[in-house]
Amino acid sequence: MRWRLPGLVLPALLLLGACTPLPTLGERLQPWIGRSELDLVSAFGVPSGTYEVEGTKFLQFVQQRTIFAPADYPYYRPYGRFGPLMGPAFPPTVVVGCEVTFALRRGVVESFSFRGEGCR
Repeated sequence: MRWRLPGLVLPALLLLGACTPLPTLGERLQPWIGRSELDLVSAFGVPSGTYEVEGTKFLQFVQQRTIFAPADYPYYRPYGRFGPLMGPAFPPTVVVGCEVTFALRRGVVESFSFRGEGCR
């Protein structure tokens, strides 16, 4: 029995390690607070939009991707009950996006916000 215990502990630890949650978008963006505008643009690329008001500069980065949505309509038989079973020619697609906006003062990131269904 003594030799079986280590053999059971390792798989249990591997299973527990697989259950750790991934960091959220907010947790991944938090290290950017206090970084320079040059660091931000070097990592994210050219911003999609910029706006400056009262000494605060806002840089907006947009990401969009297309996903396949599950079809919610059934297959059908256009020629009666003995005809071929027909369905959608192409699965429906949905474009989801995420907009991340960084607020900078004196060239340093002070805060960020994000919105959109594609933010994860």
